[in-house]
Amino acid sequence: MTAFLTRVKFAFWTWFTILFSDRIPDEVAAALVPRMPAPATVAPAPERPVAVEPTAIAMLALLQRDGRLIDFLMEDIAPFADGQVGAAVREVHAGCRKALLAHVTLTPVVDAEEGGRMTVDAGTDAARVKVIGNVSGAPPFNGVVRHRGWLAARVDLPPLTASSRSVVAPAEVEVN
Repeated sequence: MTAFLTRVKFAFWTWFTILFSDRIPDEVAAALVPRMPAPATVAPAPERPVAVEPTAIAMLALLQRDGRLIDFLMEDIAPFADGQVGAAVREVHAGCRKALLAHVTLTPVVDAEEGGRMTVDAGTDAARVKVIGNVSGAPPFNGVVRHRGWLAARVDLPPLTASSRSVVAPAEVEVN
């Protein structure tokens, strides 16, 4: 530990040096701050290329551009009042719906109405129809349609350039 009178001397010396020179005297810093050994240099891990599905990035980019969906999802909405969140959701919903309708044609997977009855036969594609609830035994299953599902009948996304294949939204810089 540094002696009391030495610390008093350092205090006055540092105060005047900061006041007139806008710096801390090197001798004071050297005396009070222990020298740490230089950290071992660690070679940075090589960046692994991210496997990117261009259609997924293009769709995310459209939903961000037109509805600011990514901004909304990444925001912590807990501090906001329900009314503020509701107003934001309306804007995000309108923009995302516009983008979706412009670039994707969706049709129901099944023709039955929600709440109506339907039979799921053996051999039905599990990717198209998900059987939920108290499922036991083998098909056919009789149940109530809870969701008709969505099928992308048409997808028309703008092409991505090679340099933007993983960019969902570019950074924005406003110049005054």
